[in-house]
Amino acid sequence: MNLFADIRAAVISALEDMVAAGDLPSGLDMSNVAVEPPRDALHGDMATNAAMVLAKPAGKPPRAIAEALAARLAADHRIDSAEVAGPGFLNLRLSALVWDGVCRAALLQGRAFGRSTLGQGAKVNVEFVSANPTGPMHVGHTRGAVFGDALAALLDYAGYDVTREYYINDGGAQVDVLARSAYERYREANGLEPEIREGLYPGDYLIPVGEALKAKYGDSLLDKPEAEWLADLRTFATERMMDMIREDLACLGVTMDVYSSEKALYGTGQIEAALEELRAQGLIYEGVLEPPKGKLPEDWEEREQTLFRSTAFGDDVDRPVMKSDGSWTYFAPDIAYHYDKVKRGFDMLIDVLGADHGGYVKRMKAAVAALSGGRVPLDIKLIQLVKLFKNGEPFKMSKRAGTFVTLRDVVEQAGADVTRFVMLTRKNDAALDFDFAKVLEQSKDNPVFYVQYAHARVCSVLRKAVEMGVDVSDAALSQADLTRNRHEAEVALAKKIAEWPRLVEIAARANEPHRVAFYLYELASDLHSLWNRGNDDPSLRFLQDGDLAATSAKIALARATAVVISAGLGILGVTPAEEMR
Repeated sequence: MNLFADIRAAVISALEDMVAAGDLPSGLDMSNVAVEPPRDALHGDMATNAAMVLAKPAGKPPRAIAEALAARLAADHRIDSAEVAGPGFLNLRLSALVWDGVCRAALLQGRAFGRSTLGQGAKVNVEFVSANPTGPMHVGHTRGAVFGDALAALLDYAGYDVTREYYINDGGAQVDVLARSAYERYREANGLEPEIREGLYPGDYLIPVGEALKAKYGDSLLDKPEAEWLADLRTFATERMMDMIREDLACLGVTMDVYSSEKALYGTGQIEAALEELRAQGLIYEGVLEPPKGKLPEDWEEREQTLFRSTAFGDDVDRPVMKSDGSWTYFAPDIAYHYDKVKRGFDMLIDVLGADHGGYVKRMKAAVAALSGGRVPLDIKLIQLVKLFKNGEPFKMSKRAGTFVTLRDVVEQAGADVTRFVMLTRKNDAALDFDFAKVLEQSKDNPVFYVQYAHARVCSVLRKAVEMGVDVSDAALSQADLTRNRHEAEVALAKKIAEWPRLVEIAARANEPHRVAFYLYELASDLHSLWNRGNDDPSLRFLQDGDLAATSAKIALARATAVVISAGLGILGVTPAEEMR
């Protein structure tokens, strides 16, 4: 049940009746007609811009359209009043019975309440994390992992067919560095002093890799030149690092559907095939780029290179795909990888990347637009940095990682549920401060506690109601006399529940799962407010001594709230609390 969509359908139907009656001309585009909460709640429950967006094409004053529309909507039993405001906005007040229906729908549908058919089964690929397989995941990867996983869950909830994908960057020079670093730990496992020179990975996490190499090779590699062991150690160490990364993701509750390898693109003709597709469109050429202003990028050369004409799709400059020495730039395999996604039949691609990839956005969108004929949109979400604090002081580096705080450090300190929720309390492109002391405190200022506490409070009420002899099954509560819930605080809570299906679609359209976290905090606030008012007004308490009918009605509202909180936390990957400790 999406009440806003239902009322919008009523508005569209009324407008179509006006067309049929000759009050409006035919052929009007009504796609921009919206029904949404008014800016000021005092103005009503919903507002529509119908008269404003149709006035010009209809050739009529907006107030005249609004007044005629109001007269027709007044006949709808769900609408108590329709009032014209300003130049032609129409404010609607709904019948109290509508809010009762929302609560019943939440109880009967459970966590399916709010699920949408928006996506209509469209196939979406969400690629996220994709950390270099050279060590454990750090706190920046943590935020990207939470965001990507929550976004995938949100899109699934909104009716999309979602694939979670991890792109293993195992084709670059960094895996050679990993192999050399692992070799030093292998030497250490054989009783020699490791030479962790500058440029190698110093973290202790490679010690077990060195021991595993000794178990496999003994001391047979000690006297061999690098050329004889580099390839084998590169594969061995990369696989061990990916095992570690999978374990890191699992402790955060993230499971990937697909792991794709960059290395698998080399020597298979896939890069060449992707570039040939672009060449056939006249988008690959040989040329020399003008030197960019400021710091020169790594892929710029003052000589002829093979270039992709990305400026044809809005990029600032054309981009190299092959260097003058015939080797690929890092962009070339990325083009091939995205071409593979297009060929796999996805209808939409989403890349979740670190903030340092800002310069990558236009060129990759250009490549996908060219390779898909403009059919497949690519949305790139950049994840800003996380600053870690403890009691207001910067959190120290991890000894295990050597140079950074790991995902495991964060989860072990704060727990997976807290980590996931807090990582979604800011929009992805805004920096996030994560203070371990604050995220674990039990106060209204801690959003995850505040939302969890609301759910736990409802669970507590239900347990006490059972002791009173109340049937607290959702089926039974859906039959309660909800006309007993008419106080403004009770109605406000029901109205907030009604916003959930609309919020899901808004968040899914924008690919912004943080909106779910914001909404849950507001919903929890309304529940806590009603609870606190019950301290002063006994008639508002969820448990009414000696009045089982009133108790059923009030805990039906509370339970409906918990249903939505549970659904929202499910999208965020957070377990709803049944009691607080």
